[in-house]
Amino acid sequence: MNMTDAAIRIEGVSKLYKGGKQALDHVSFDVPRGQIFGLLGPNGAGKSTLINILAGLVNKSSGRASIWGFDIDENPRNAKNSIGIVPQEIVFDPFFTPFETLENQAGFYGVPKNQRMSDELLAAVHLADKRDAYARTLSGGMKRRLLVAKAMVHSPPIIVLDEPTAGVDIELRQQLWEYVVSLNDRGVTVVLTTHYLEEAEQLCDRIAIINQGKLIANKPTRELVDMAREKIVVVTLDQDVTVLPSHPAFDKVEREGERMLAISYNKDRANAGDVLAAVGALGLGIVDVSTREADLEDVFLNLTRAARS
Repeated sequence: MNMTDAAIRIEGVSKLYKGGKQALDHVSFDVPRGQIFGLLGPNGAGKSTLINILAGLVNKSSGRASIWGFDIDENPRNAKNSIGIVPQEIVFDPFFTPFETLENQAGFYGVPKNQRMSDELLAAVHLADKRDAYARTLSGGMKRRLLVAKAMVHSPPIIVLDEPTAGVDIELRQQLWEYVVSLNDRGVTVVLTTHYLEEAEQLCDRIAIINQGKLIANKPTRELVDMAREKIVVVTLDQDVTVLPSHPAFDKVEREGERMLAISYNKDRANAGDVLAAVGALGLGIVDVSTREADLEDVFLNLTRAARS
């Protein structure tokens, strides 16, 4: 198998549930090897269905999917061994310690005793001190980290994190991301579904967006962010403004203070210079200027809105 193959290849995958709910509608995309790949979409968009298909928990209605070059139907065992999945739900046997949980999981994957890395994994997810505590005594954040370690026991080349930081505090999110980035630095391909767009923007090399079961975008993160054509210039004026100025170069003007205006413009049609010239032409003196970029959130909302209309 050649190394240019995608880590995950999804080809025309559909899922129709009994009762007629179409969770996925001919979705196709590749996850490139070695990347952190974001899978975004509103609740109920089909992200978890797709992950459950890759995990072998849900059968697709049609299409093909392969993991690390192994077709999930023709080669289910190799496909499963190539991926570690961290589910959204926290499910544990409360009677095992974190160490036993990892040992059992490694045994389940047929990892020989002398090749198991349970202690290293516990250290990596900051749980070494909880090695022999009962899993039921762990906090939610610790359980979440134990799930990440559990997904890594068989050293898969791909790890999938399904909403890993939902309901997790900021400090833990940071720790989790540091670990994910360190895995990626070691060559692990990471697929991440998240609601937190700023998370995806910081971490992901590439992002696919699913909405209502359809793929509506699949681009490098930078390109997606650049799709936010709206830019904002915030100007501080030398006088109070009672009437908001209007001009063809302005898309939107909002008051941010007695003398501060946030002026939005479309960067395909105008630049900051045009906006400032227009403000000057209206007889307003400018004391200070700053600019703001639209972010992934704006793009996401625009794309999902366009897909609905």
